[in-house]
Amino acid sequence: MCNLYSITTPVADMRRLFDVSPENDLLGNFRSLEAVFPKHHAPVVRLDTQGERQLVAMEWGFATPKISKKTGKPISPYAWNNARDENLLKSRLWRDSFVKRRCLVPVSSFQESKGKAPATNVWFAMNSDDETERPLFAFAGLWRHHQFEMQDKGADKDTFTVITTSANELIKPVHSNRMPVILGPGSFDSWLNGTETDALNLLKPYSSDEMRIAKEGVGIWSDPQAHV
Repeated sequence: MCNLYSITTPVADMRRLFDVSPENDLLGNFRSLEAVFPKHHAPVVRLDTQGERQLVAMEWGFATPKISKKTGKPISPYAWNNARDENLLKSRLWRDSFVKRRCLVPVSSFQESKGKAPATNVWFAMNSDDETERPLFAFAGLWRHHQFEMQDKGADKDTFTVITTSANELIKPVHSNRMPVILGPGSFDSWLNGTETDALNLLKPYSSDEMRIAKEGVGIWSDPQAHV
C-alpha cells in the first residue's frame, strides 16, 4: 500500500524522461515535493486529446461520496489512492480508467512502514552511484475527471490513483504483500498507448536489483533529495 512518495526532480528532467514537449508542460511554477500524501496535488503524465504526452497536476486519490453518520449529509469524499492490479477489470471504480485513461506518475522515492508504536518508515529509490541522488522513475497510474455533485458543483477536478502489485524481495521485509507498479522508460509507450493486454503484461513486481533503501528511521515523513 503506497500512501506517501516524493517528487524532487526538476520539471526539465521530467519533460526529458517522459518525452513531453515544453508547450505540453502545464505544471506552472512546480515546487519540489518531499512528501506527497493522498489528496495532495502532484505531477502526472497523460495523453491529451491529440494523443500527445502532457504534464499536468492532479489530486491523488479517486474520490467517491461519503456521508456523515451523524448528520446524514455529504462530507469530504473518500480518496482511493491505490488500485490493486487484479481488480482493474473487475471493479467499476477502475475499469473505465484502465481501458481509456492510463497515466504515468513521476516519482523520486516512495515510503512504506513496518512495525507499530512507533513504526519505522522506509524510503525506497532507484539505484544510483551517488546516495544523495534520487533517479526519476514512474508509477503506473490511472486518472479520471470527477464532479463533486454531492458537495460543490464548482469543485470539478482531475484525480489519479497508483496501481499496486505483489511485493518484490526488497519490499517484502517492510510490506510483505504489495508495492506500487514501477515502469521503466521502455514501458512508457505500451502503458499509455497499448492495448489492455499490453498494459496487463506490465503489471508485475519491479526488479529488486535495480532498487535500494534510500532512507530509514522512526518519524521520517519526508525525503529531501540532498539529505539522506
